[in-house]
Amino acid sequence: MSKRLFMATLALLLAPLAAAQQAVYPSKAIRMISSQAPGGGIDTLCRIVAPKLAEAFGQTVIVDNRPGANGSVAAEITAKSPPDGYTLMLGAVGNLATNVLFYKKLGYDPQVDLAPVTSAVSSVNVLVVHPSVPAHSVKELIALARKRPNQLAYGSSGAGGTGHMAGALFQRITKTQLLHVPYKGSGPAMVDLVAGHTQLGFASQPSVAGFIRDSRLRALAVTTARRSKLFPQLPTLAEAGVPGYESHAWYGFVVPAKTPQPVVSRLHQEIVRILHLPDTGQALLAQGFEAWTMTPEAFGAYIRSEADKWTRVIREAGINET
Repeated sequence: MSKRLFMATLALLLAPLAAAQQAVYPSKAIRMISSQAPGGGIDTLCRIVAPKLAEAFGQTVIVDNRPGANGSVAAEITAKSPPDGYTLMLGAVGNLATNVLFYKKLGYDPQVDLAPVTSAVSSVNVLVVHPSVPAHSVKELIALARKRPNQLAYGSSGAGGTGHMAGALFQRITKTQLLHVPYKGSGPAMVDLVAGHTQLGFASQPSVAGFIRDSRLRALAVTTARRSKLFPQLPTLAEAGVPGYESHAWYGFVVPAKTPQPVVSRLHQEIVRILHLPDTGQALLAQGFEAWTMTPEAFGAYIRSEADKWTRVIREAGINET
């Protein structure tokens, strides 16, 4: 028997076994990797979705926090995991679209090594300042930044993350110079901002809502084209004097490339269903999220469009790789 014939025969013999394995998916615990530290928006969403996914599948879903390098650590772990549906990651613009522009030795290619499952949520970013900053409006902040170039520091979840990109866009439009401080997740960035070690941030609603309500941070505006449902009194940056400004935080689920399509479809179906449940919607809104789902194909196209958009911003801002 020739080698080619042998391989073809073996494939035919194994096909029923592979189909049977997919039919009983999932048959063991699933690892949901959070690409941020506890306390960040991604971690919060994972802990909303994981219990409901476990209930739907009848299997344990373990949230595994793997922060670092703006989510690249988590993405590389996911990319190198077996493509069997038992590892999925909740990522964001950084580790799914823009990190390739910042990290020279990135251990994965998001376009090649990761397969989209669905976008998950969209969240407004909020421009906040520490109460010690003598600016009570966006215009006052711009004036202060122009007087103190590279002296006002803003933290983010890491180079290439939504907060970093929002700050880069702000500087480009307002012709100001801020000092960017990358952290290993939005949680640690918020700790330093609340403590006054940094002066401002472009942070997701889930990570700053409590601090705003407690007056530990002062909110000036939101980064989206529409006002926030959570803080409707806040103007958009465009309304506050930064014309053409628009940016939002988004998260989505991916799995290792070559994960069988029936498994991807099952994950997509269940996650989308969970995100649109009424009680999930209430939990999301309380954290400043809105369900925002699409097909795997559409999500893949959106990721590519985000990479193109922020590549232009990065190049115009002259931001260098790390």
